[in-house]
Amino acid sequence: MAVAAAHADVKARRPGINQLGLWLFFASESFLFSALATARFVIAGTDRPDELNQALGLAITSVLLLSSLTAYLAECAIARDDRPAFLRNLLATIMLGLLFVAGVVVEWSTAEFHLSEPYGSAFFSMTGVHASHVVSGMAMLALVYWLGLRGHFSAKGYWGVEATIKYWHFVDVVWVFFYPALYLVSW
Repeated sequence: MAVAAAHADVKARRPGINQLGLWLFFASESFLFSALATARFVIAGTDRPDELNQALGLAITSVLLLSSLTAYLAECAIARDDRPAFLRNLLATIMLGLLFVAGVVVEWSTAEFHLSEPYGSAFFSMTGVHASHVVSGMAMLALVYWLGLRGHFSAKGYWGVEATIKYWHFVDVVWVFFYPALYLVSW
């Protein structure tokens, strides 16, 4: 009986522990992204190449921000047990993530600056690390989608959805800071 009571107590505290673990993970990731953003200015100063593709930078930023909306809509849908809307919005989020990564690849392949240059080193490092996090986010979203197709998650239990969507929003917020540091700042 005591074992069952202890198990029930741990189960009751699990959501709080999961939340704490997720936020500690975000804090540790923030150090990585902050170091990259700081290194951009230490290495390249406030210089920015004139030939940087501003239109593409704005386009991929818009795509990523839109993906945050579809991710939010997916989470809201599962919270009200609307599985079709959940799956539809989750798939839209994955597709927008793919579009963002494709835009980054185009930016890399058409960039008129090089990795050996100070700005190029900062640009490719920041966008590369960020894109790798977008890809890992898409992998998690795909797993949640696959599980959702099989009936997992409901309004009574969707921590996996919530954690994945929070990660997606975190990666999007990082880009909100990276975008001006890479594309807009120039004195």
